[in-house]
Amino acid sequence: MGERKIGLVATIAIAVAVLVGVTIALLVFDPRATGADALRTGGLAAGSVVALYALWLNDRRRRTEEKRQELETQRQELDRERYALEQQRQALEDRRTAQDHVRAADERFARAVELLGNEADQVRVGALHALAGLARSNPDYTQTVLDVLCSYLRRPFDHPKWTRSDDVEIAEELQRERTVRQTASKLVVSLLPTTDEVDPPRYDLDIAAAFMDRFDLSGRVVGRLDAQACRFRHRTNLEGAVFHRKVDLHDATFLHPLHARKAVFHDRLVLTCATSSAPVSFSLAEFHGEVALREARFAEHVSFAQASFRAHLDLRRASFSGGIDLRVSSPVPATALHESEVNTAADVSLPDGWDLDPLPSPNLARISAEPLRQDHAHG
Repeated sequence: MGERKIGLVATIAIAVAVLVGVTIALLVFDPRATGADALRTGGLAAGSVVALYALWLNDRRRRTEEKRQELETQRQELDRERYALEQQRQALEDRRTAQDHVRAADERFARAVELLGNEADQVRVGALHALAGLARSNPDYTQTVLDVLCSYLRRPFDHPKWTRSDDVEIAEELQRERTVRQTASKLVVSLLPTTDEVDPPRYDLDIAAAFMDRFDLSGRVVGRLDAQACRFRHRTNLEGAVFHRKVDLHDATFLHPLHARKAVFHDRLVLTCATSSAPVSFSLAEFHGEVALREARFAEHVSFAQASFRAHLDLRRASFSGGIDLRVSSPVPATALHESEVNTAADVSLPDGWDLDPLPSPNLARISAEPLRQDHAHG
């Protein structure tokens, strides 16, 4: 501000000096010039000096503004670089935190798996809960944890209630192991999404040859279920469950009822060579893939009442000693019936047009359906 005042005063002084000098010079050196002409010419000269100062001042202001804008641009660029560096630092920090989280989760997982081999049943139960907690806090671990829990259930387990008479005395160690296995089974179910969830994940279960106790998947969503040669004790509940991939129960044994009412099977259901000592219900279920009951044995009643089929039904060489209800929803599926047998003394309900062909043995008959007899005569 001081410089501007000094420049203005100097400009005024120079302008006055030019005014006086030009006026005097004209009066001295030009006899024809009048006082008014000399004063006017001096004024123009003084005005030129002021105009030159104004131009200089404006140019200086312009250069100052350009420099200020350049500095502002540099400041903004530095701010952007600082922001980018901060973002990179935050990303590195997040990555480091995630790596620490993964490392801690891996350590928890490894420690819990190690404890599953502990002799104390309380420790094994704690390890199972630790694994389930890890899956809940880290969804990426869910399938891995389910695989471990199912692997535990597949371990050999010679419990007399699954293989021999209920009157056999049971060792305390077996009872404690049964409690651990029940915990594992419940945790498996708890980690599966429910049918109420929108677009839930689809986890696979592999419990082949396992001894399952009160297995309850009702209202759960499952990807694939591998349960070949599984032995199910107490009620097995699949009511309202949704299976998106193959359900394999080949050679499975059901010691107590199997309830699959309103279950949905988007892929194949395999019950070939399965045996059941108790009632089986698939009433109101939906089958979008083939249903195979070939060579299965059912001691109690089996119901497919109002079930809907979108694919083939295979009942070849199946035996229904407790009767069967095949009054499915229309349309009736293409069905292979070769040598399928029923106990006529039990409740047998068939679709319209189907019939029973008596066999020489008392109360035994084979199911027949005229349109399909020739197609499956050599099944």
